[in-house]
Amino acid sequence: MFKSIRNMLAIPELRQRIFFTIAIFFVYRVGGHIPVPGVNAGVLSAWFNQNAQGGLFGFIDMFAAGNLRKATIFALGIMPYISASIIIQLLTAVVPALEKLSKEGDAGIGNGMSLIIFIGIIARIPADVTLTMEKIGAGDTNLVNIAVILFVMVVVVAGVVVIQQGQRKIRVQYAKRIVGRKIYGGQSTHIPLRVNTAGVIPIIFASALIMFPNTILMFTDADWLKTLAGWLSPGNWLYMIVYGGMIIFFSYFYTAIVLNPADLADNMKKYGGFIPGIRPGKNTELFIDRVLTRITLAGSVFLALIALLPVVMAVIFKSPITFGGTGLLIVVGVALDTIRQIESHMLMRHYDGFLKKGRIRGRR
Repeated sequence: MFKSIRNMLAIPELRQRIFFTIAIFFVYRVGGHIPVPGVNAGVLSAWFNQNAQGGLFGFIDMFAAGNLRKATIFALGIMPYISASIIIQLLTAVVPALEKLSKEGDAGIGNGMSLIIFIGIIARIPADVTLTMEKIGAGDTNLVNIAVILFVMVVVVAGVVVIQQGQRKIRVQYAKRIVGRKIYGGQSTHIPLRVNTAGVIPIIFASALIMFPNTILMFTDADWLKTLAGWLSPGNWLYMIVYGGMIIFFSYFYTAIVLNPADLADNMKKYGGFIPGIRPGKNTELFIDRVLTRITLAGSVFLALIALLPVVMAVIFKSPITFGGTGLLIVVGVALDTIRQIESHMLMRHYDGFLKKGRIRGRR
């Protein structure tokens, strides 16, 4: 491990990227403690504690590392980043200087927006741990429950890694073609269908929708809305059924948007590819759709279980630790992606990967 870290830091470009990323983390965390002038942070935090726990504002605050409830200069989290990215992308098409700058590549390891969310979620862990220790001192929970929670966390992280990296490889054979004096094709490859094609998107969509009644309830006193919000409050059986069902639905919905079996079958037929034992065209489309439907079911059910796990743990163990659901998937996904990028830089310069023995599946 230490040899891999030394090799990693021995590459000037990689070392510069890593240090720049660490510096950005430092600036972001410092800015998270600088309050906005003229805002009573204590009153805002009290309002969040009373009203926004199960609402949309609490969900947004999770991505902002708690900066929204503290009214810091980085309270908006990644929202300005997204707006600026859209504007810059539009200007790049008409401003030659920006187009030239965009071709120079990134300066941070990993995806910038994902890393901001990543550090925001990680930054909440100490506060959750402190609150858990206070509950132990007050007798609301005990060390046995905490030990069980930590064990479950390790198992869940391992499961998330397996699901995030899981693929169903469909073998594709290409027929030989003679173009002029050259022979093309004849090789065998595969189509990698991920178990969790939709990533964390289904949980985000489902969370935003199920939190909508609680968010509207902050601005009205309608009795029917109070009743609905009570039914859809975390820990209620209806909440778990509706939340889990929406996650499964959005998993299929988003997978159908980003991956079209008809397009895959047409492209394979166009370039002379076929799945052994399956006729090209419609039969190939049906085969890919059937395989995708089955593996998406496994991935969507796993997502639903991961999203509901923090709720179950909070009810059983009375612990405020929220290391699960959306946050867990983002943390593990960003960590895996960052490790892949570091390994690619090292392998290009004939170094062993960052994880020499436990190679990341999917980078081969």
